[in-house]
Amino acid sequence: MTTWDNSFARLPAQMFTALPPQPVSAPEIQMWNNDLASDLDLPRDAEIWAGNAVPDGAQPLAQLYAGHQFGNWNPQLGDGRAILLGEVIAHDGTRQDIQLKGSGPTPYSRAGDGRNWVGPALREYIVSEAMHALGVPTTRALAVTTTGETVLREAPLPGAIVTRVAPSHIRVGTFQVYAARNDLEALSALCDHTIARHFPAADGAPGLLSAAVAAQAELVAQWMGLGFIHGVMNTDNAHVGGVTIDYGPCAFMDDYHPARVFSSIDHGGRYAYANQPNIAAWNMAQFATALLPLMPDREAAIAEFTEIVNTFSDHYQAAWMRVFGAKLGLADLGEDGIALVGDLLTMMTENKSDFTNTFRALHAGDHVMDDPGFAAWHSHWLARHPDRSLMARSNPQVIARNHLVEAAIRAAVAGDWLPAKDLCAVLADPFTDPEDARYTAPPSDDEVVHQTFCGT
Repeated sequence: MTTWDNSFARLPAQMFTALPPQPVSAPEIQMWNNDLASDLDLPRDAEIWAGNAVPDGAQPLAQLYAGHQFGNWNPQLGDGRAILLGEVIAHDGTRQDIQLKGSGPTPYSRAGDGRNWVGPALREYIVSEAMHALGVPTTRALAVTTTGETVLREAPLPGAIVTRVAPSHIRVGTFQVYAARNDLEALSALCDHTIARHFPAADGAPGLLSAAVAAQAELVAQWMGLGFIHGVMNTDNAHVGGVTIDYGPCAFMDDYHPARVFSSIDHGGRYAYANQPNIAAWNMAQFATALLPLMPDREAAIAEFTEIVNTFSDHYQAAWMRVFGAKLGLADLGEDGIALVGDLLTMMTENKSDFTNTFRALHAGDHVMDDPGFAAWHSHWLARHPDRSLMARSNPQVIARNHLVEAAIRAAVAGDWLPAKDLCAVLADPFTDPEDARYTAPPSDDEVVHQTFCGT
């Protein structure tokens, strides 16, 4: 029997609005995560995952937060189309948030309808579960439930709710809103709550900041090693626990380019692939600023926090070297290995090489690319005696390619959910070469996805 709780509901009342999800007319579960449901002892009940029935002890609420969006300060955001039902305890003892995304308007909806349509709900389900299978810290997806109702975006579209599971939904922006309001009661309570939830060994605000900086650096290095582009690294989408959250205009690269952007709203390339480490460090600086009111000596805290934020670079460099070293089968990358990675990425850019398949080919010993400098590079690399088993564990055979995700969405909108289920089954075992070559093939010219979109 699942026991529901909501520890966030015991925080100061100004930190959220208690309200139930808005019921829908004809809920039907289309995607269901059996393994996750089993881990959490959660029933396959469309009434619950559509928001029509609230489990005992759940205490639904919408969280308040603020954030920097593309560098511009927005003093109030919050859960505008999501309801945190509550928390359950997993078999491993961890406390997991259960959130309905697309469950109707809240006081933070900013004139929006609070709803989701099938496209972003299914994209989040597919990509978050793919990331989990790849070993990347991430929110997870339990279900996609269609509502039987129409959502108006650029056209009438079928409505859907994605049930999101996460170790918490605490963002940098959650801290920022209380710092901006000089609400020390909420800020202090949130700090203690976050430490208990994510970093129980951390000592106060400095310890929390140190742990968050290290976790964020590790996370972004893992993104980089997969060619993953988050697309909207606003501070309200930066999880203080080092968890990937808010799969909006995200994408995995096909052909490699460091300046690659997919998000339709990222006109200046702020969140391009190669910019992600610097943006993560910037977000951590904003986190540090939000924690300052908790410190008794502001000037001393500024110096201490600046030093902590500046450790991001070392944490990231160490993580990046480990990630890309493993992709080349080199447990100790070293300066020579850094040059090897850099030279390979340069050739990949010039040859428009597929990111995932280039590393697959290196591991398999297949033809990699036609470049005049590749033979010398390859000889240099082989002289380092790469560990093939390390490469096999570090280079996925399949990723959630944009064109496959979009094809699954188109089919689901038309009522056929089988392509999405088949894709998820393949992505659940990403280091095994699938029998169907469609899942490893780059997109044809007419399949290329040039832009991805937010769900609102």
